[in-house]
Amino acid sequence: MPHPNIQPSSRLKGVKYEIRGDLARRALDLEKAGWDIVKLNIGNPGIFGFRTPETMRLAMIENLRDSEAYSHQKGIFPAREAVVMRCQDRGIMDVNADDVFIGNGVSELILLSMNALLETGDEVLVPSPDYPLWTASVTLHGGKPVHYPCPPERGHLPDPQEIAALVTPRTRAIVLISPNNPTGAVYPKPLLEAIVKIAEEKGLIIFSDEIYDQVLYEGSEFTPVATLVKNTLCVSFCGLSKVWRACGWRVGWMTLSGAKDGAKEYMQALELLSSLRLCANVTGQWAVQTALGGKQSIWELTKPGGRLWQTRQTVLEGVEASRYLSVVKPMGAMYAFVGVNKELLPKFDDQSFGLELLERKHVLLSPGSSFNVPYKTHFRITLLPDWETMRDVFGRMEELLDEIAKR
Repeated sequence: MPHPNIQPSSRLKGVKYEIRGDLARRALDLEKAGWDIVKLNIGNPGIFGFRTPETMRLAMIENLRDSEAYSHQKGIFPAREAVVMRCQDRGIMDVNADDVFIGNGVSELILLSMNALLETGDEVLVPSPDYPLWTASVTLHGGKPVHYPCPPERGHLPDPQEIAALVTPRTRAIVLISPNNPTGAVYPKPLLEAIVKIAEEKGLIIFSDEIYDQVLYEGSEFTPVATLVKNTLCVSFCGLSKVWRACGWRVGWMTLSGAKDGAKEYMQALELLSSLRLCANVTGQWAVQTALGGKQSIWELTKPGGRLWQTRQTVLEGVEASRYLSVVKPMGAMYAFVGVNKELLPKFDDQSFGLELLERKHVLLSPGSSFNVPYKTHFRITLLPDWETMRDVFGRMEELLDEIAKR
């Protein structure tokens, strides 16, 4: 009897996540063969020795007995109320616990928010480069991602006029990612105000990805987008994964603010979808109140002399010393989006370079084109390794680039 020919859903066409894609699978094969791989492809603090604050671990332990039953579909009340208090501290006064959804990480909430919104053919404006889950989520739910450019020539910042020109009758929302993954750009308040004005005039939802909201360098200032939005719906995303180095706990939250009166049916749809997955991981939710109310230890890592600051400096020095590389200085988040000089390396291809760097130098990175840009001259690296490891990585990269230039 012949075996069935099982085909994947057509909705997956065009969906990519190279951060954990072909290169990562090849890296796993090399590890199984005994090679040590420097993994710069993913922002996963735990594998580089970063620890979640002890107080958060204790909060979970103290509440283990209350973690065995399902919670409310939106999350436990203490966690949601802690998010409300944080909003109020930032001047966002129109949020209550019913406006907060706890998810299994921000990733689940991004998927949920698009599932509740999109009809086939609806358009969502997404930055380019973007964190690829945003493009994938729009595509998976029948929508069309329309990318607005954030080129290195502009410091990876968008142009509000270009965004406005992309709006059509099918446009439903604008996605903002600041501090930005993959570029480290932090959007200035006047720029955010201009984009919010477009959204309010056109009746578009603002989806604001703020998972790196406190990972900032050299005095750069983060502006919560919800503080600027009054006349449309703002959906803000944050969580424990990055600022509190708790990726594996899978705890994120989504907060709705702004013009909520016209979004009641959408909010009901979000609650329905939350109910269908029953609830988010309860154990990790007990750490939210402690995280938001305690000392923000991330600042020790990002200030001059801190570990993230030191590695970032090493990246900037490595780029400056290179014949081939350039980078827009990251002012936030945990990444650098490094470019290659096409005049010196006219045949450079980010995917081919990534594979050769992995095979020959045992360094794993993410090709820039996987972040939905039309060029293949960049790659993303995380700032999480210690500075000595990063200095060694740049030495390996320069050796390979020299060899490529001689071919």
